[in-house]
Amino acid sequence: MALRTRITDALKQAMKDKAAGRLSTLRLINAAIKDKDIAARATGNDDGVLEGEVLAILGKMAKQRMESARAYEEGGRLDLAEREREEITVIEEFLPRQLSEQESAAAVDAAIAEVGATSLRDMGKVIGLLKGKYTGQMDFGAVGPVVKNRLS
Repeated sequence: MALRTRITDALKQAMKDKAAGRLSTLRLINAAIKDKDIAARATGNDDGVLEGEVLAILGKMAKQRMESARAYEEGGRLDLAEREREEITVIEEFLPRQLSEQESAAAVDAAIAEVGATSLRDMGKVIGLLKGKYTGQMDFGAVGPVVKNRLS
């Protein structure tokens, strides 16, 4: 089932269940996707965003909430941190399983071999290939230094 359909079905179910917190998060997800659709239409793409871009949106939303939860904890606002974590749980339902550290390292090695990368100049090609294959499955902020270490 397409990701957008799963999100829409979950939104409808949350309405039926009267799950206010879940419904709020699902509406935020839908709004973010629609914003990207509108931006895509402005550039001439009438189909809207693709599944990979939706995964990127969800990944970004989850990361933002993790950072917010951390900031709330540091500020002593545990109630707000808990709410952010609840939103993360809803968002992660639609993300594919995250790769483990070992799986990420293996994916980096495979991408380096596939691209034929030999120096730091090839880092962009490797990251581009990884983003194409593993969007939503790995944290590219953590993968970047791994690629850099392998290529230097």
